[in-house]
Amino acid sequence: MSEINLNVVTQRFILGCWRLSEWSYSTQDLNKYIQQVIELGINNFDHADIYGDYSCEELFGNALKLTPSLRQKIKLTSKCGIKLQSSKFPQHTQHIYDTSFQHIITATERSLTNLQTDYLDLLLIHRPDPLMDAAEIALAFNQLKKTGQVLNFGVSNFTPEQFELLQSYLDYPLQTNQIEASVLCHENFINGNFDHLQMKRIIPQIWSPLAGGRIFTDTNELSSQRVQASLIKLARHYAVTPDLIALAWLLKLPSQPQIILGSGKLNRVVHAIQSININLSRDDWFELWVSFLGHDIA
Repeated sequence: MSEINLNVVTQRFILGCWRLSEWSYSTQDLNKYIQQVIELGINNFDHADIYGDYSCEELFGNALKLTPSLRQKIKLTSKCGIKLQSSKFPQHTQHIYDTSFQHIITATERSLTNLQTDYLDLLLIHRPDPLMDAAEIALAFNQLKKTGQVLNFGVSNFTPEQFELLQSYLDYPLQTNQIEASVLCHENFINGNFDHLQMKRIIPQIWSPLAGGRIFTDTNELSSQRVQASLIKLARHYAVTPDLIALAWLLKLPSQPQIILGSGKLNRVVHAIQSININLSRDDWFELWVSFLGHDIA
């Protein structure tokens, strides 16, 4: 494998912190891990207020506080718009979406406090809300932008139509749509999200790029079995591991997506970024596409 270009790593990978509370790091060890990840070239850290039952941002913030200068070396993303039932918030009587003005402001300010920072580089609406009032979201975004608490805004899991609805109320461009995609998840190809983002010259952010591990463990679905067989075959051809083929499959997309890696193990992150050196042929890319479909393309 050729030498890794740190600039390319910075452009193509994000560290996802949704399982941070499960990593069982001390504050000092988490601080060290953040610095190690930065040294690899990854400087973007993805959060959401609800991760780890509302605990992950605070854990990260405590680690960041040990070395305040790290804040200038990283980008912080967070998401809001979901309320979970939690002992920390007894007023949350059920699991709902809330994209109201007040919730966005309150959740963002809480994220800033927990992350021990004055600003977020990027704030996303976590999920589309059937009761979403785009004008109200725009008011919240505008206030957060005016106060300098948030520099940029985007969405997560939106359809192209939902994206354009919110964009129509803003005077500045939404920066991304964070969407799920993998060799086992083609939803955002089918619904037009990748085409829409490429048309808008917007870089997608991809979560669950390895289908939550199902590309290795799911033996029940025939589509998974077919994809697993193709991954193993291609891994042998390229002399790499199957997971790197799955990541390279996403990196091949012309929209130049950023891949969110969710591991707290440095060796796994080091391994994953090797995928940037794999250039799948068009034939090999389509082999994986067809393996999932289970039939030839039209």
